[in-house]
Amino acid sequence: MSSSIERLVRERYGSVAKSGLSSEQGGVRAVAEAFGYTAEELAAIPAEANMGLSCGNPVATASLREGEAVVDLGSGGGLDVFLAAEKVGPEGRAIGIDMTPEMLELARRNAARRLEGGAHDNVEFHLATIDHLPLADSSVDVVISNCVINLAPDKPAVFREIARVLKPGGRLAVSDIALKRPLPLGLSQDLLAYVGCIAGAIPIEDYRRGLVEAGFSEVAVIDSGADLNAYAQVEGQSGCCTPSMQEDAPKSLPVASVSCCAPAAEPAGAVQAAVSCCGPVASASDGDLHGDLREVLARHNVNDYAASVKVFAVKPR
Repeated sequence: MSSSIERLVRERYGSVAKSGLSSEQGGVRAVAEAFGYTAEELAAIPAEANMGLSCGNPVATASLREGEAVVDLGSGGGLDVFLAAEKVGPEGRAIGIDMTPEMLELARRNAARRLEGGAHDNVEFHLATIDHLPLADSSVDVVISNCVINLAPDKPAVFREIARVLKPGGRLAVSDIALKRPLPLGLSQDLLAYVGCIAGAIPIEDYRRGLVEAGFSEVAVIDSGADLNAYAQVEGQSGCCTPSMQEDAPKSLPVASVSCCAPAAEPAGAVQAAVSCCGPVASASDGDLHGDLREVLARHNVNDYAASVKVFAVKPR
C-alpha cells in the first residue's frame, strides 16, 4: 500500500470513528443485521461500537470457549472484541488491534462504558498494524477479523503474523471481502473502492493458497452469499429525517424508498448508493467513508465481482 493510500485509509476510518454513527441509527443497525449480527448481540454492547463497517460476524463462527485468548485484527470501535469477551468470560482475554488512533480512542471509551454496565474487565486494545502484531509467539487461541485483511497491502505478511501468534492448534475465523472474478479496470484502480474494501481484495483461491503457504491446515474460504449493497443503507452524517432524494438517483438503477428514521424497504436488487437521505453523497474530499461506498455502489454492482466470505483455518499442532 502506498503511503498516500495508507493515509487515506487512516483518514477515512478516523472520520468514521468521530462521526457519531452507531446502532441507534436504523441504517447502521440494518447493515450489521444484514451481515449476521442479531438484535440481541447489538443490544448487549455499546451502540457506538457498531458503525456499519462489518461484512460478517466472525464471533458467531469462531466457536469461542471460556478462558480462551482471542485477538481481533482491525477492531474498530470494539464490536467483535466485546462480543468475544462475553464468550471467553472473566478468565479469558479479548484483544483488539487497530492502526487508527481515533478508533482506539473510541474503543477504549466504549470499554469504559461496558465496565460501567457491570461487564468483566477482560478486554484490551493496542495501536498497531495487523502485519506487525504486538503479541508474543504462540500467545492466543483464536484470531478473528472483520472486513480488514482486504485493506492490508502485504497479505502474506498478515497471514504469517497470524500463524506466529496463534498457539499450536489455534484457529482463525475471519469475515472478509474476496473476489469471485477480476475487477474491471475502473474499479480496481479506484481509491474509494480500495478504502471501501473492494479494490484491495484478492481472489478467493489466492486467499486460500496464502493461508496454506503460511502453514495453516483445514483452510476454507466460503462465499456467504450476503448482499454487499447493504452498505448503502447507512445514512449520511448530517441531519436526518429529510425527504428522500430519490429523484436524483441514476435512472438506470432501481432505488429503494428511503427514510432516515428507519431502514429502507427495498425492492429486489435496489441500490440506494447514489442517494443520501441526509444530504448529498460525499465526495472523495469529504472524509465520509459511507459516502465513498455509496458512490462506488452507484457506479458498479460489486456483487458481480466480490463476495463476503467466511474464512476458517487451523494452525497445526
